[in-house]
Amino acid sequence: MTSTSSTTGPDRWHHYAAASNRSRSAGRLYWDWYQRIGPGDELLGDLTDCTVADLGAGAGHQAAYVAAELGAARVVAIDSSAAQHARSNNVYGDVCGLDFVLDDAATYLQAHPGCLDVVYSIFGALDFTDPRALLPAASAALRPGGFLVFSTLARYRTGAPPETECRPADIATRMPDGSSGTVQRWVLGTSVWRKLLDEHGFDVAYHGAVHDSGRRGEAPPMTTALFRARKRDIDPNASAPPT
Repeated sequence: MTSTSSTTGPDRWHHYAAASNRSRSAGRLYWDWYQRIGPGDELLGDLTDCTVADLGAGAGHQAAYVAAELGAARVVAIDSSAAQHARSNNVYGDVCGLDFVLDDAATYLQAHPGCLDVVYSIFGALDFTDPRALLPAASAALRPGGFLVFSTLARYRTGAPPETECRPADIATRMPDGSSGTVQRWVLGTSVWRKLLDEHGFDVAYHGAVHDSGRRGEAPPMTTALFRARKRDIDPNASAPPT
Protein backbone atom coordinates (compact mmCIF):
# COMPACT_ATOMS: atom_id res chain seq x y z
CA MET A 1 0.00 0.00 0.00
CA THR A 2 1.17 3.53 -0.62
CA SER A 3 0.03 6.98 0.41
CA THR A 4 1.30 10.42 -0.45
CA SER A 5 1.61 13.77 1.30
CA SER A 6 3.26 16.93 0.12
CA THR A 7 7.04 17.24 0.29
CA THR A 8 9.06 20.24 -0.78
CA GLY A 9 12.47 20.95 -2.27
CA PRO A 10 14.66 18.94 -4.65
CA ASP A 11 14.97 15.19 -4.09
CA ARG A 12 18.47 14.82 -2.69
CA TRP A 13 18.10 11.02 -2.57
CA HIS A 14 17.20 10.58 -6.24
CA HIS A 15 20.56 9.06 -7.17
CA TYR A 16 20.61 6.78 -4.11
CA ALA A 17 17.37 5.21 -5.29
CA ALA A 18 18.70 4.78 -8.81
CA ALA A 19 21.89 3.13 -7.51
CA SER A 20 20.16 0.67 -5.15
CA ASN A 21 20.17 -2.70 -6.89
CA ARG A 22 19.07 -5.13 -4.18
CA SER A 23 15.74 -6.65 -5.12
CA ARG A 24 14.52 -8.13 -1.83
CA SER A 25 15.18 -7.76 1.88
CA ALA A 26 18.09 -9.39 3.70
CA GLY A 27 17.73 -12.35 6.03
CA ARG A 28 18.16 -10.31 9.21
CA LEU A 29 18.15 -6.76 10.51
CA TYR A 30 21.44 -4.87 10.67
CA TRP A 31 22.04 -1.52 12.37
CA ASP A 32 25.70 -0.92 11.49
CA TRP A 33 27.02 1.24 8.65
CA TYR A 34 28.13 -1.63 6.42
CA GLN A 35 25.09 -3.77 7.24
CA ARG A 36 27.06 -6.85 8.24
CA ILE A 37 27.82 -7.09 11.99
CA GLY A 38 26.43 -6.27 15.42
CA PRO A 39 23.00 -6.58 17.05
CA GLY A 40 19.91 -7.44 15.05
CA ASP A 41 16.20 -7.91 15.63
CA GLU A 42 16.57 -7.96 19.40
CA LEU A 43 17.01 -4.18 19.59
CA LEU A 44 13.41 -3.72 18.49
CA GLY A 45 12.03 -6.10 21.11
CA ASP A 46 8.89 -8.18 20.68
CA LEU A 47 6.82 -6.59 17.91
CA THR A 48 3.90 -9.00 18.01
CA ASP A 49 0.73 -7.07 17.12
CA CYS A 50 2.62 -3.75 17.29
CA THR A 51 2.34 -0.74 14.98
CA VAL A 52 5.83 0.27 13.89
CA ALA A 53 7.27 3.16 11.86
CA ASP A 54 10.54 3.25 9.92
CA LEU A 55 11.74 6.87 9.80
CA GLY A 56 13.59 7.43 6.56
CA ALA A 57 12.92 3.98 5.10
CA GLY A 58 14.97 4.54 1.94
CA ALA A 59 14.90 1.50 -0.33
CA GLY A 60 12.57 -0.28 2.10
CA HIS A 61 14.73 -3.32 2.84
CA GLN A 62 14.55 -3.07 6.63
CA ALA A 63 10.86 -2.19 6.71
CA ALA A 64 10.03 -5.15 4.48
CA TYR A 65 11.97 -7.48 6.76
CA VAL A 66 10.27 -6.14 9.89
CA ALA A 67 6.83 -6.51 8.31
CA ALA A 68 7.43 -9.98 6.89
CA GLU A 69 9.43 -11.61 9.68
CA LEU A 70 8.91 -9.94 13.07
CA GLY A 71 5.18 -10.22 13.64
CA ALA A 72 4.24 -6.53 13.60
CA ALA A 73 0.59 -5.80 12.88
CA ARG A 74 1.56 -2.86 10.66
CA VAL A 75 4.79 -1.23 9.51
CA VAL A 76 4.70 2.33 8.16
CA ALA A 77 7.74 3.06 5.98
CA ILE A 78 8.12 6.85 5.79
CA ASP A 79 10.44 8.64 3.38
CA SER A 80 10.50 12.16 1.96
CA SER A 81 12.22 11.10 -1.28
CA ALA A 82 9.84 10.53 -4.18
CA ALA A 83 12.45 8.38 -5.94
CA GLN A 84 13.08 6.17 -2.91
CA HIS A 85 9.35 5.93 -2.23
CA ALA A 86 8.60 4.83 -5.78
CA ARG A 87 11.36 2.24 -5.86
CA SER A 88 10.59 0.72 -2.46
CA ASN A 89 6.88 0.51 -3.19
CA ASN A 90 7.61 -1.12 -6.54
CA VAL A 91 9.81 -3.79 -4.95
CA TYR A 92 8.00 -4.40 -1.67
CA GLY A 93 4.45 -3.21 -2.29
CA ASP A 94 3.18 -6.79 -2.03
CA VAL A 95 4.44 -7.32 1.54
CA CYS A 96 1.48 -7.82 3.87
CA GLY A 97 1.13 -5.19 6.59
CA LEU A 98 3.66 -2.81 5.02
CA ASP A 99 2.54 0.72 4.06
CA PHE A 100 4.78 3.16 2.22
CA VAL A 101 4.22 6.84 2.97
CA LEU A 102 5.78 9.72 1.04
CA ASP A 103 6.12 12.43 3.68
CA ASP A 104 8.44 14.26 6.01
CA ALA A 105 8.93 12.04 9.07
CA ALA A 106 8.24 14.74 11.68
CA THR A 107 5.13 15.89 9.82
CA TYR A 108 3.72 12.38 9.66
CA LEU A 109 4.43 11.68 13.33
CA GLN A 110 2.82 14.92 14.46
CA ALA A 111 -0.31 14.01 12.53
CA HIS A 112 -0.61 10.59 14.20
CA PRO A 113 -0.41 11.12 17.98
CA GLY A 114 -0.46 8.03 20.19
CA CYS A 115 -0.67 5.65 17.23
CA LEU A 116 2.69 3.84 17.36
CA ASP A 117 4.36 1.28 19.60
CA VAL A 118 7.87 1.41 18.14
CA VAL A 119 9.65 3.84 15.83
CA TYR A 120 13.12 3.20 14.44
CA SER A 121 15.67 4.81 12.17
CA ILE A 122 18.71 3.14 10.60
CA PHE A 123 20.83 6.07 9.39
CA GLY A 124 17.50 7.55 8.38
CA ALA A 125 15.46 10.58 9.35
CA LEU A 126 17.21 11.03 12.70
CA ASP A 127 20.44 11.66 10.81
CA PHE A 128 18.96 14.23 8.44
CA THR A 129 16.29 16.04 10.49
CA ASP A 130 16.87 18.41 13.37
CA PRO A 131 16.35 16.16 16.42
CA ARG A 132 14.78 19.11 18.25
CA ALA A 133 11.91 18.74 15.76
CA LEU A 134 11.88 14.98 15.21
CA LEU A 135 12.23 13.77 18.81
CA PRO A 136 9.15 15.60 20.15
CA ALA A 137 7.20 14.39 17.11
CA ALA A 138 8.29 10.81 17.82
CA SER A 139 7.34 11.17 21.47
CA ALA A 140 3.90 12.44 20.49
CA ALA A 141 3.31 9.57 18.06
CA LEU A 142 4.39 6.86 20.51
CA ARG A 143 2.08 5.36 23.07
CA PRO A 144 3.33 5.57 26.70
CA GLY A 145 6.08 3.01 27.18
CA GLY A 146 6.79 2.83 23.44
CA PHE A 147 10.32 2.66 22.10
CA LEU A 148 12.49 4.75 19.80
CA VAL A 149 15.41 2.74 18.40
CA PHE A 150 18.03 4.20 16.09
CA SER A 151 21.51 3.87 14.67
CA THR A 152 23.58 6.89 13.69
CA LEU A 153 27.17 7.84 12.99
CA ALA A 154 29.34 7.91 16.10
CA ARG A 155 31.90 9.96 14.20
CA TYR A 156 31.97 11.66 10.82
CA ARG A 157 32.82 9.43 7.87
CA THR A 158 36.15 11.25 7.63
CA GLY A 159 37.00 10.12 11.17
CA ALA A 160 36.43 13.59 12.65
CA PRO A 161 34.81 13.58 16.12
CA PRO A 162 31.08 14.20 16.55
CA GLU A 163 29.57 17.52 17.51
CA THR A 164 29.48 18.47 21.20
CA GLU A 165 26.26 20.44 20.75
CA CYS A 166 23.15 20.03 18.59
CA ARG A 167 24.23 21.42 15.24
CA PRO A 168 24.38 19.93 11.73
CA ALA A 169 27.10 19.84 9.13
CA ASP A 170 26.62 20.36 5.39
CA ILE A 171 27.43 17.10 3.60
CA ALA A 172 28.11 16.97 -0.14
CA THR A 173 25.50 15.23 -2.27
CA ARG A 174 24.37 15.05 -5.88
CA MET A 175 21.16 16.74 -7.01
CA PRO A 176 18.64 15.13 -9.39
CA ASP A 177 20.08 17.09 -12.34
CA GLY A 178 23.58 15.84 -11.55
CA SER A 179 24.83 19.11 -10.06
CA SER A 180 26.58 19.31 -6.69
CA GLY A 181 24.59 20.14 -3.59
CA THR A 182 24.58 19.67 0.15
CA VAL A 183 22.39 18.04 2.76
CA GLN A 184 22.41 18.66 6.49
CA ARG A 185 23.44 15.75 8.70
CA TRP A 186 23.46 15.61 12.50
CA VAL A 187 26.50 13.70 13.81
CA LEU A 188 26.26 14.13 17.57
CA GLY A 189 28.21 12.88 20.57
CA THR A 190 26.66 10.43 23.02
CA SER A 191 26.15 13.06 25.73
CA VAL A 192 24.32 15.30 23.26
CA TRP A 193 21.96 12.50 22.24
CA ARG A 194 21.31 11.57 25.86
CA LYS A 195 20.46 15.15 26.74
CA LEU A 196 18.13 15.54 23.78
CA LEU A 197 16.35 12.28 24.51
CA ASP A 198 15.87 13.23 28.15
CA GLU A 199 14.55 16.68 27.23
CA HIS A 200 11.92 15.13 24.98
CA GLY A 201 10.58 12.52 27.37
CA PHE A 202 12.75 9.47 26.67
CA ASP A 203 14.79 7.29 29.02
CA VAL A 204 17.77 5.54 27.42
CA ALA A 205 17.35 1.81 27.94
CA TYR A 206 20.39 0.80 25.88
CA HIS A 207 23.34 2.52 24.28
CA GLY A 208 26.14 0.77 22.47
CA ALA A 209 28.54 1.06 19.57
CA VAL A 210 29.53 -1.19 16.69
CA HIS A 211 32.99 -0.70 15.20
CA ASP A 212 33.84 -2.09 11.78
CA SER A 213 37.46 -1.92 10.70
CA GLY A 214 36.42 -1.70 7.05
CA ARG A 215 38.43 -3.13 4.18
CA ARG A 216 41.92 -1.92 3.45
CA GLY A 217 41.90 0.29 0.38
CA GLU A 218 38.17 -0.18 -0.19
CA ALA A 219 36.15 0.94 2.82
CA PRO A 220 37.25 3.05 5.81
CA PRO A 221 36.69 2.11 9.46
CA MET A 222 33.26 3.14 10.70
CA THR A 223 31.69 3.29 14.16
CA THR A 224 27.92 3.16 14.58
CA ALA A 225 26.16 4.48 17.69
CA LEU A 226 23.06 2.58 18.80
CA PHE A 227 20.26 3.84 21.05
CA ARG A 228 17.11 2.25 22.43
CA ALA A 229 14.99 4.75 24.37
CA ARG A 230 11.65 4.30 26.11
CA LYS A 231 8.98 6.99 26.15
CA ARG A 232 8.16 7.90 29.73
CA ASP A 233 4.69 7.01 30.94
CA ILE A 234 4.43 10.46 32.58
CA ASP A 235 6.31 13.60 31.62
CA PRO A 236 8.34 14.54 34.75
CA ASN A 237 8.33 18.19 33.63
CA ALA A 238 4.55 18.42 33.54
CA SER A 239 2.93 20.47 36.26
CA ALA A 240 1.48 18.46 39.10
CA PRO A 241 -2.32 18.64 39.41
CA PRO A 242 -3.66 20.81 42.20
CA THR A 243 -4.34 19.08 45.51
